[in-house]
Amino acid sequence: MNQCWSGAAAAAAKKTINQETVALKHESVALVVGVTGIVGNSLAEILPLPDTPGGPWKVYGVACRPRPPWDANHSVEYIQCDISDPEETESRLSRLKDVTHIFYVTWGRGSTAAEICDTNCKMFKNVMNCIITNAPKLQHICLQTGTNHYHVSFDFFGTVSHDTPFSEDLPRLDAPKFYYKLEDILFEVVGKIEGLTWSVHRPGTIFGFSPSSMMNIICTLCVYAAICKHEGAVLRFPGTKEAWSLYSQASDSDLIAEQQIWAAVDPYAKNEAFNCSNGDIFKWKHFWKVLAQQFEVECGEFEAGERLTLVELMKDKGRVWDEIVKENNLMPTKLEDIGAWWFVDRIIGVEYPLDTMNKSKEHGFLGFRNSKSSFISWINKLKYSKIVP
Repeated sequence: MNQCWSGAAAAAAKKTINQETVALKHESVALVVGVTGIVGNSLAEILPLPDTPGGPWKVYGVACRPRPPWDANHSVEYIQCDISDPEETESRLSRLKDVTHIFYVTWGRGSTAAEICDTNCKMFKNVMNCIITNAPKLQHICLQTGTNHYHVSFDFFGTVSHDTPFSEDLPRLDAPKFYYKLEDILFEVVGKIEGLTWSVHRPGTIFGFSPSSMMNIICTLCVYAAICKHEGAVLRFPGTKEAWSLYSQASDSDLIAEQQIWAAVDPYAKNEAFNCSNGDIFKWKHFWKVLAQQFEVECGEFEAGERLTLVELMKDKGRVWDEIVKENNLMPTKLEDIGAWWFVDRIIGVEYPLDTMNKSKEHGFLGFRNSKSSFISWINKLKYSKIVP
């Protein structure tokens, strides 16, 4: 992490900015909305560290569920709050008058694109209305969206989009997207308050740790591999030939958190949107072998013909997972809560679009990750935390 911080600071120092003056102004209090999500979990671990830029940080963490046991060691004041409810949001968050930085890293699901848009806009507005009214020291708002910004809609991921590699200066598509709506809300809020700044962050497929996340590809793959090992089955690849053999890209959750913190405190990063990926590429045909090795199962290959899906392969495996949890003394979980089969099917069902980190690097953020090392490290954390055997 230190290389990332020093690189960003060195680049910013080339600008006509008095770094000492900026540093003296830091009295940082973070509100992490979605603290139990993949990036929220990384923010909760990184922000309280003594060498984190802008620190020392006080951190409030908001999530709709009770605090999970794997989150208990974070130096965060945990607040359970359903931010889709404006009255509950006002009741739980209005007392946070010392907040200086908001990290909004959550989203809500829905059955249709219109419902997803409506739900997420209400959630974001509820938080903005409450904090803007009650936190006079607010300096910056980080909004996390994603590279789906460059697609027509999530439902048609990989079918109609801008040409790759995606860059932040591409125009919006003519499509109803809640990412665009969230940005518009953000710009409206910031435009009303002098000195308040913003940043938007667009990661791709996130490698990280959060057993309760709806989009945790690594946790889902680990659960699948553990079930294959338990049953003595081959680790079959439930994806397309394109995903198997062509290049893919990932975004390490710690890297995303580092970029967001950098954007929150570095003057040269203000009021900008940034892609956030690891800076390298990989093929699932190679990572599939890594996954098989980590769980000591036989590695399958791409299977031509009718496509396999995890939704079908993992159907009715709830009792098998219960056995695995009991036999290995794992943290109690239910398969339906930690297996985001639909999401993994979607990610490895298309030729993955690539983005560019040029803008981020030009503005001073030089962070990167080795995707293979990232993949293995998050698998190891899931094992260490007794989420998977």
